[in-house]
Amino acid sequence: MQKQKRYEALVEQIVEGWAEGKPANQMPGSTSTKPCGYYRLTNYLLEYMLLHNAFPEGVHAMPEGRDRFNQVEPSFPVDFDSLIGDAEFPL
Repeated sequence: MQKQKRYEALVEQIVEGWAEGKPANQMPGSTSTKPCGYYRLTNYLLEYMLLHNAFPEGVHAMPEGRDRFNQVEPSFPVDFDSLIGDAEFPL
């Protein structure tokens, strides 16, 4: 749990960088101001860091998701090398 708390702020910072310039979720009825995939990427990155004690490298496909209406949100690629840049992994 302590490790998770340590990673959460960094994950939020990284994903916010990814979200810059992307439009808010356009699905009808969406109340989120975040782009589609924001929460999937956040969860994926945090879970990866907790499991591997490292940042992901290279391109990873985010899994498909479901919105609050149970509609499929498609998978999308994320290049973690460019997304993470020179961020240091918290020890």
